[in-house]
Amino acid sequence: MTKKFYITAAIPYVNAAPHIGHTLEFVQADVMARYHELLGEEVIFLSGADENAQKNVQAAKENNTTPKKWCDINSQKFFNLKELLNLTNNFVFQRATDKKHHHASQKLWQLCKKEDIEPRKYKGLYCVGCEEFKTNKDLIKGRCPEHPNENLEKVEEENYFFKLTHYQTFLKDLICNDKLEIIPEQRKNEVLSFIELGLKDFSISRSAKRMGGWGIPVPGDPSQVMYVWFDALNVYQSGVGFGWDEKKYQKWWPADVHCIGKGILRFHAIYWPAILKSAGLKLPKKIFVHGYLTIEGQKISKSLGNVINPEDVVEKYGTDALRYFLLKTIHPYQDGDFSWKLFKEVYNADLANGIGNLIQRVAKLAEKVDLRNFKRIAWKDSSLGLGVRTVINLFEFHTALGLIWEQITKLDKYIDTTKPWGKEGNELKKLLQKPIEQLLEIAYLLKPFLPATAEKIEKIFIPHQKGTGQAASEIKAPQKPLFPRLK
Repeated sequence: MTKKFYITAAIPYVNAAPHIGHTLEFVQADVMARYHELLGEEVIFLSGADENAQKNVQAAKENNTTPKKWCDINSQKFFNLKELLNLTNNFVFQRATDKKHHHASQKLWQLCKKEDIEPRKYKGLYCVGCEEFKTNKDLIKGRCPEHPNENLEKVEEENYFFKLTHYQTFLKDLICNDKLEIIPEQRKNEVLSFIELGLKDFSISRSAKRMGGWGIPVPGDPSQVMYVWFDALNVYQSGVGFGWDEKKYQKWWPADVHCIGKGILRFHAIYWPAILKSAGLKLPKKIFVHGYLTIEGQKISKSLGNVINPEDVVEKYGTDALRYFLLKTIHPYQDGDFSWKLFKEVYNADLANGIGNLIQRVAKLAEKVDLRNFKRIAWKDSSLGLGVRTVINLFEFHTALGLIWEQITKLDKYIDTTKPWGKEGNELKKLLQKPIEQLLEIAYLLKPFLPATAEKIEKIFIPHQKGTGQAASEIKAPQKPLFPRLK
């Protein structure tokens, strides 16, 4: 039986169009999906649209439209990231307004133990940005640390509460003993510290009146709609059949990896496992937590005017240039910064002058050589390949690309040292054997990271088959560099 691998990216709010910060997580998750495809596994990479949120209702009102129309517009923009970022064909996009998802979320509610859900009156401060009630210990100078520019909303109403306190011991054992593995260790320790402070029950519904009727009705109580996080987390299940295709669900669930940002760790590592446990369902296996992407040292914010549309980057420099920058320069465990200056420096140094120039040099020399008897090496078990695989398994994408680029640098030095441009015939063929073999190995290892570039390299150096109109030995240097140098 073929092994399965199911990875998710977080389910983004669609109160606005995607910005460059969203692309980091999509690309990181796509690397893991493509990597497991190379291992011969059956893969699904899922994300979707978090649509039943109060912030979506507010955004629609500000734009003089309905929540449904507003969500339709922005959900499509997020789905379009599949093509823009060249995500795997095994990418699934599940909307939270889908009827199948509504049914699945009501099923999840009904599966939870009756003693874990009870109505209570509540009075407190609500952060619409986080979609979460806040206590004084959550605030810094009376403000939400995640959304310091937004006013907290005073709310007093009757909601349904989930008794998280029933799961204190369970969750501590789950995290402490890596039954739900959290990477990196720093984030695991944050979750354990939060549990040690003592868990509190949390609201899992909102007044339907306050939400303007927007959201998924609580089973048996139309005066309440589900708390957005209760239904949004369930997208991970509804997207693979929960509540509508049991055979599919049993095949894919549980998720092997949830890929998320650090700001939503509590929801994924505490609330989500407790809800699933209450419902008698399997738990995800691993959570990979990345930092935030900032723009020249500042948080991405419309009010600051520093939002960068990923379409603008891709249109000007290409998808793989953006993927490379995000994966190579942004530490996967920490916050990372985007600036146009750094982007152009990295592009020229690593892509234009690095791999792009090397491909051009070797291909131009290979045009002179008969390669009908060219042999490719089995690189899957090479030291470079094993090294790359080891660090990918740790989500250390920057390290993996660093290893590959070390090999690119070595090949450049090899060309400079052997000076093959003055050679011909068998002597030239012998000198080119090593760089071509290693470039094909590099292409293979780049498939998860820069899929389009990897495909271009293979098309250049793998001998053409009969019937293509080219001789079996013909290699042609690309007319344009893979990565034209930026001025």
